[in-house]
Amino acid sequence: MGFNLGSVLMGLGMTSDSDQYSVDSVTLFVALLCACIVIGHLLEEHRWMNESITALAIGLGTGVVILLRTRGKSSHILVFSEEIFFIYLLPPIIFNAGFQVKKKKFFRNFMTIILFGAFGTLISFGIISLGAVQLFKKLDIGYLEIGDYLAIGAIFSATDSVCTLQVLNQDETPLLYSLVFGEGVVNDATSIVLFNAIQRFDLSHITSSIALRFVGNLLHLFFTSTLLGVLIGLLCAYIIKKLYMGRHSTDREVALMILMAYLSYMMAELFYLSGILTVFFCGIVMSHYTWHNVTENSRVTTKHAFATMSFVAEIFIFLYVGMDALDIEKWRSVSDSPGTSVGVSSILLGLVMVGRAAFVTIWWAGLMRGAVSMALAYNQFTRSGHTQLRGNAIMITSTITVVLFSTVVFGLMTKPLVRFLLPPPKHSNSMMPSEPSSPKSFTVPLLGNGQDPEADMCGNDTFHPTSLRMLLTTPTNTVHHYWRKFDDAFMRPMFGGRGFVQPVPS
Repeated sequence: MGFNLGSVLMGLGMTSDSDQYSVDSVTLFVALLCACIVIGHLLEEHRWMNESITALAIGLGTGVVILLRTRGKSSHILVFSEEIFFIYLLPPIIFNAGFQVKKKKFFRNFMTIILFGAFGTLISFGIISLGAVQLFKKLDIGYLEIGDYLAIGAIFSATDSVCTLQVLNQDETPLLYSLVFGEGVVNDATSIVLFNAIQRFDLSHITSSIALRFVGNLLHLFFTSTLLGVLIGLLCAYIIKKLYMGRHSTDREVALMILMAYLSYMMAELFYLSGILTVFFCGIVMSHYTWHNVTENSRVTTKHAFATMSFVAEIFIFLYVGMDALDIEKWRSVSDSPGTSVGVSSILLGLVMVGRAAFVTIWWAGLMRGAVSMALAYNQFTRSGHTQLRGNAIMITSTITVVLFSTVVFGLMTKPLVRFLLPPPKHSNSMMPSEPSSPKSFTVPLLGNGQDPEADMCGNDTFHPTSLRMLLTTPTNTVHHYWRKFDDAFMRPMFGGRGFVQPVPS
């Protein structure tokens, strides 16, 4: 099964005049990825730096070297295309988030997470969009349509809570860790769904009819994307349960899970749905059913394979952002008005801070912007990695500035802030003083440290409602109780799941 390496590299947007130069560029980039991982590991104990900041710093340093070597012509070895991010890099990141999430704790905290992740994102979207419309008119940044302003609101509503999660301790602050993680996932999904809905409507003349259609399209994207992810996850679970591929080869089980996870994302894009929601819920369903239907070796392999692909994709993105921050083409377009560029960046950063409304650490975690914001900005304001208009160039450079500033400055300040607000307890297994009355579901983190994705599903803390009054007072626990009864009676006998044992062939 041969293929032309040069044509594939050129199709990915490599800046080269020959296949050999493309191979050299990829080799250097892979070497830089290895350097990011090694340096990030060496800095792990200090927990001041993380792989994201390390990749940005290495990318900036590499960009400077390339800039000097090319005498100011270029600062990077690859040309970023938003298609690379949305087709190749984003799916493993989002799928792994759904695959590793503790479903019981995620859905028990669901209303709080939705409050911060969905409604909080909509509030942030509105504040940033309205603020940009009012404040950008006072600056000479070129012509922007109303759709561009709304896209800016969606772009800068997408948070990056990686830095905060790497500092927080799951055992010391389980409630906070759960909320930060869940809010980050739902926030990214909401931002991208908003962005996709904005691109599909002509918002130059907004009327009540168009506004209602926009809301309807938003709800349609959410529910149909979620349903598609659930169906593909269930299909994968059913196929593996019935065929029992592991009796011949565990490679087939692993390959089928990886390919069907990617298929869910691509089918969503094919039907103009939200791939991020589809692949996220596909990951949840696969971890609930499919993961328990495969052999023990396949369970270990898939867990680490998905986590590794997600990790490498995130490092790839931040490394490129660091190099692209020095792209001469973009900065040359705004060199005649540096004050305007600084003003736009300051306004955006201020709007981001105002748009976050929650208690302090959740607010702080939501200040950082990362890979999703960069990809959405490239999607809206560039064509094949290049900016043609001055206004578009200003928005790209401002996005890069906000991402760099928020990730580096806020990221480095995260550990001192968390340690100041949440001092470590005297005993590691004691509950935080600030959470004396937290429900038990709030005192367990969403993510496990290398444990069974559903190890807590068979615990004895299941809430058993006895009346309609309990349904009204604790709706999340009640829905979870009835869902478990339905799941045990109908879903698991058909699709497998925890407790399923493959028949031993005679």
